[in-house]
Amino acid sequence: MRHEPVLLTEVLEALRPPREDGTIVDATVGLGGHAEALLQANPRIRLIAIDRDPEALERSRERLRPFADRVTFFRGRHESLIDILKQSGTGEISGLLADLGVSSMQLDDASRGFSFRFDAPLDMRMGPDSTPASELVRTLEERELAKIIRDYGEEPMARRIAAAIVAARAEAPIETTQQLAEVIRSVKKPRLHQIDPSTLTFQALRISANGELKDLEMFVHEAAESLEIGARIAIISFHSLEDRIVKLAFRDLEGRCICPPGMPVCGCGAKATVTILTGRPVTASEDEIERNPRSRSAKLRVAERV
Repeated sequence: MRHEPVLLTEVLEALRPPREDGTIVDATVGLGGHAEALLQANPRIRLIAIDRDPEALERSRERLRPFADRVTFFRGRHESLIDILKQSGTGEISGLLADLGVSSMQLDDASRGFSFRFDAPLDMRMGPDSTPASELVRTLEERELAKIIRDYGEEPMARRIAAAIVAARAEAPIETTQQLAEVIRSVKKPRLHQIDPSTLTFQALRISANGELKDLEMFVHEAAESLEIGARIAIISFHSLEDRIVKLAFRDLEGRCICPPGMPVCGCGAKATVTILTGRPVTASEDEIERNPRSRSAKLRVAERV
């Protein structure tokens, strides 16, 4: 089945380059669905495709073969944007897209160990620069585990789950997704019509293993400042932690004054770099959610360089 990128129509509407022959960056190209549509919609545009996952990069390279003369591929993290732009000899860019989080390819590949739907090695690495989730479960102290599960999973039972993990690993190593899921379910019982008890803990370990939130705010600032005037940055997030960071970074870039109320003159030096075009994040339509359930949690925020 052909991969369907989330919020595709909305992304194409958002990323209208200010000039026909500019360069757009897809900072998390994944399977290349958004990139393919952007190249089709903009026949003269060039595209820089970045991904940390070697398998994803190969899959997108194959998909984008018809546009090979207009695409440059880089393996690396989107947080390395500035270095990648320097390597490619690119100055200002005409648009940037980042589709954050784990891809459908990674979730659906049992061997990658991202999902409790499959019994597989507890891995969760998005690229070779990541730490296997099994190592976190094996080595972290109970307090560190609880902090990760609480901060990155927003799991209210973080302390009890961390304690259960530490107790279980003392009996036998936790090396597979199903082993970990069973430990979590031993203290957090499944309830009808609610998400699986393992969902938030798996999210937390995945974020920690891959450093998904590390330098995200810096990336948003650097990406926005790399845009030419009138170009846009579009970021899709899939959970509240990412979305909150993007929202606050956009607010900073919009140059909102943070001086105390009543000051006669602004003293904080606030200066607008962008105009926010999405007061509230754009979400998927009911039709898209029915076709592609993964889009249910997608949130798109867009800003334009001024």
